[in-house]
Amino acid sequence: MHYLWAGLGLLCVALAMVGVVLPLLPTVPFLLLAAFFFARSSSRLHTWLLTHKLFGPLIQDWQSSGAIRPAAKKAATVSVAAVFGLSIWMSAPVFVLAIQAVVLGGVLVFIWTRPNG
Repeated sequence: MHYLWAGLGLLCVALAMVGVVLPLLPTVPFLLLAAFFFARSSSRLHTWLLTHKLFGPLIQDWQSSGAIRPAAKKAATVSVAAVFGLSIWMSAPVFVLAIQAVVLGGVLVFIWTRPNG
């Protein structure tokens, strides 16, 4: 079972790394999942992730106070706007745009109501 948890954690870290450069893929949720999986599989990997120069502070902010850094909030907002703008540009059906507006709006409300890290 430890190998499964570790494998899932590594997959989540890989997706988070892609999310750093690809604005449509979230980074922090994958890092939080990776921390969860590593805590159940490998103390070495868990410690590495929590002390990582780029990823560690984001995870620690969330774990300590449910906080999201302002820069991450802004990046998420830009990503959400890009996704919605791309949908409009690709002439998505109105019902798809409506669903996206509700879901993405909810995501933004959640993000912006979290304390600043």
